Amino acid sequence: MRGMEKKLKLITYGCQMNVADSERMAGLLRQIGYALTDDLDAADLILINTCCVRATAEDKVFGQIGRFKTLKRLKPELILGVAGCMAQKEGANLIKRAPHVDFVLGTGQSSEVARVVQSLEHERKHFVDTSNVSGEIGAEVFPLRGGCVTTFVPIMYGCNNFCTYCIVPYVRGRERSRKPEEIFAEVEQAVAEGFKEITLLGQNVNSYAGGMTFAELLSAVDKISGVERLRFMTSHPKDLSDELIAAIAGGKNICEHIHLPVQYGSDKILRRMNRVYTVEKYLRLVEKIRAAIPNVSLTTDLIVGFPGETDADFSETLDFLRAVKFDAAFTFIYSKRSGTPAANFENQIDDELKHRRLDALMKVQNEISLEKNRALVDSVVEVLVEGASKTDEKIFMGRTRSNKLVLFAHGAERAGDLVDVKISQAQTWLLKGIRN
Repeated sequence: MRGMEKKLKLITYGCQMNVADSERMAGLLRQIGYALTDDLDAADLILINTCCVRATAEDKVFGQIGRFKTLKRLKPELILGVAGCMAQKEGANLIKRAPHVDFVLGTGQSSEVARVVQSLEHERKHFVDTSNVSGEIGAEVFPLRGGCVTTFVPIMYGCNNFCTYCIVPYVRGRERSRKPEEIFAEVEQAVAEGFKEITLLGQNVNSYAGGMTFAELLSAVDKISGVERLRFMTSHPKDLSDELIAAIAGGKNICEHIHLPVQYGSDKILRRMNRVYTVEKYLRLVEKIRAAIPNVSLTTDLIVGFPGETDADFSETLDFLRAVKFDAAFTFIYSKRSGTPAANFENQIDDELKHRRLDALMKVQNEISLEKNRALVDSVVEVLVEGASKTDEKIFMGRTRSNKLVLFAHGAERAGDLVDVKISQAQTWLLKGIRN
């Protein structure tokens, strides 16, 4: 044992929940003497936190694992672990496919990572545990957070919705909610560390059931001293209540942005996806949100190429997009996930048609996004400064309360500052401006 000299290289794939899980595992490993490093050659432990929502995510993980085979041969004392959703899905098959992997921990066992690593430090053997996927939430730990301005706080885990295309309920388990006092304590600790913006996370935050409604929880966190901005994701349309809309409208620091995945714009496909709402119901919900929060920004997720999708279905979806006018949409090609009902549906769509439809969908949405952003030119917006642009240190970046990315020339600002910026130029995915 070498105390704090031990080095951890942490590699994270996937969603915001995976980022939060990685920070928790890093916090646990810090307690047994591991410090983060970006230097692979210096690492005593490499931990890959995985995603399996789409096939491309799994391919990336297997490619990464394969690249570490040589490193493991040159440095046999190196511990290599795989955690997260793909670990839950594959289990011992990962060891069979890649014997140089030392341990596999499923989503329900991430809180055991320190115990497993300590065991492997003393006795090297393969270890696999994918149990407890729907069981008790693991021991609380203050995470080792990345960044310095924005951070994620999970409030619940798992999903009960069983959309036919989605593997999340199988690899994340059923819904379990954290206790409010644990959430409040973590938010307070994040604020004490200097974080200004908190995002409450869950596979479906609207179904939070920790002894209060999600709207009540959101309002309570909004009152915690030091929270300057408060966000949440992701919401299922079927559970977004009038109470929650009122909480956002009446909140002080709750941002005017709702990510509300619709997935498709045709009732037939929504039924096949098991989304349990109709296009009309979704449109009524949008009207209600915009009536209560006039300056709200709405974003969504959309899937093209779902089994059975016809030209008529796709045309309905384009009309739906034009009707709603989302500020932005994250668009995906349907990807077969073994173990989900849709993987066995008839009338699978060929890849060429999927890509053509994706291009057409993105063209319509990009035109709408640009129109929305152009409407902000000459307005003054409040921006939370995140730091320098990745491409130019003289340009700083930050986000509006409505979650729009803004670039502006750097002056005396520091990360974490709230500044007013006058928008001078609009692009599809971002805004450019001048300090007001």
